Amino acid sequence: MRIVIDCDKLIERKDLRRDVMRKREKTKQCHPIPPTPPPPFKQTFLQTLLQFKILKFGTFTLKSGRQSPYFFNAGLFNTGTLLTSLGAAYANTIHTSTNLPPFDVIFGPAYKGIPLATVALAKLYELAPERYGDVGYAFDRKEVKDHGEGGRMVGMELKGKRVLVVDDVITAGTAIRGAVSDIAEAGGTVVGIVGSAIMEVKKEMGVEVLAILTLDDLIVGVTDEGDRERMLEYRRKYRAIEE
Repeated sequence: MRIVIDCDKLIERKDLRRDVMRKREKTKQCHPIPPTPPPPFKQTFLQTLLQFKILKFGTFTLKSGRQSPYFFNAGLFNTGTLLTSLGAAYANTIHTSTNLPPFDVIFGPAYKGIPLATVALAKLYELAPERYGDVGYAFDRKEVKDHGEGGRMVGMELKGKRVLVVDDVITAGTAIRGAVSDIAEAGGTVVGIVGSAIMEVKKEMGVEVLAILTLDDLIVGVTDEGDRERMLEYRRKYRAIEE
């Protein structure tokens, strides 16, 4: 029995399938799936950021050299009201996470991480005192102290403890790598990292890494179409690194 293959028809079918796939992809781009709104605590926090211009949009060069369409300045949380709002955002992110393992200590790397760790733990205690009442906090010094108690670490001893690191914006991850190394040297084990924004450290740390606001949260929450489009382009460019 002789089988005759019509090559022209095969090519025509392949071209047809390719056209169908292209149309489907174009439809997805023109009519994307509506994003899921962030939880209420994130929406409230985002409004605070925008109201007090703590979150700014434009073109910013990060420590890593990457060009970012937004900048989060945690140094502007400079009143009791704003600091409480920031602590609540960290605490809710930690408390509602289903992926973070148990931890014994919250650690804040010097300098901005110190008040963040302190206020986050205080707000966690308000949320669930029976769960977080015995959790300690610690931080490091930039320089070794050669008098008094001495050393670089302050607060609860880290030896044998499971440590959650809380810090400001994490871009290239240089400061976080240093903190992880210092914690290990002190005998602790980092089990998670929480920052106000996470840029490039998710893949390499080997632990759960959370952001109190993700890029998707910002895209949903921003009102200016130009700012939204710049963040969408940023996401398209760097999504492979972020995930």
